[in-house]
Amino acid sequence: MCDEAKLGEWARQAISRRQFGALTGAATLTACGAAEGITNAQGAAPGLRERGVSFLTADGTMDGFLVQPENGDHPAVILWPDIASIREAKRNIARKLAAAGFAVLVVNPYYRDVTGEQFADFAAFISSGGFQKVGPWRAKLTAAAIMRDASAIVDWLDRQDGVSQAHGIGTQGYCMGGPFTIWSAVAVPARIKAAASFHGGGLVRPDDPMSPHALLGKVDAQLLIAVAQDDDAKAPDDKIIFAKAAAAADVAATVTVYPGDHGWMVSDSPAYDPTAAARGEADLKARYAESLNSD
Repeated sequence: MCDEAKLGEWARQAISRRQFGALTGAATLTACGAAEGITNAQGAAPGLRERGVSFLTADGTMDGFLVQPENGDHPAVILWPDIASIREAKRNIARKLAAAGFAVLVVNPYYRDVTGEQFADFAAFISSGGFQKVGPWRAKLTAAAIMRDASAIVDWLDRQDGVSQAHGIGTQGYCMGGPFTIWSAVAVPARIKAAASFHGGGLVRPDDPMSPHALLGKVDAQLLIAVAQDDDAKAPDDKIIFAKAAAAADVAATVTVYPGDHGWMVSDSPAYDPTAAARGEADLKARYAESLNSD
């Protein structure tokens, strides 16, 4: 599964591909629009409502983006973004899931340092020195910090109109957000009943007692571990170690290598693969349908 070096390789891929030039141009237009109070946000589709939100945690005020069906009560989903955090690519993932009947919260994991969108897309992240900028913010995202956050997030979600407390909560994460889903499930096992990691990094951390794979005995959730093919090529034993740990903990886990490279699920990544992404979305919805049912 993905390691820290993969992030640098992802950046080099983005810069070297023709797609990077197109994305950078879009990012520039977005930045100009933002300066004039204009946004290129897609906006809520018919039947959905969305808003920016903020709420207190043990470490400060977390902000995020919530989108949900206009009517009725629905299962909640916590979406942990990748290293570039909240942006339109992630909001669009949330909108598609909300259209399928979920109340989806995209959280800002960097809220201890900054508020809201910092990068319009992954191209803007690279071109503006994103790795250097987020380094100090990201260093604070320890297992303990994410667990505190997850407890606050669940508490807040359960008090929102349109969120069903009769259903379990799902959580999904991308790249660095992958392990956050397991830590979230550990923090609130009574409510988080499904966790999905897409090209997640750091799910197996040797000799670390807080490694996600070492904590599976503390979760009560079904898992979808979607591994990128290039991550698997570099660390082929990780998927085996994780699957064995899940079996030992009696946790239902699907650990699968997808035919896509790291970032295949995210539309503004250099490795985006719409066919593989569609498969990932279908597998995610199937996992949620199976595990978030009413009691």
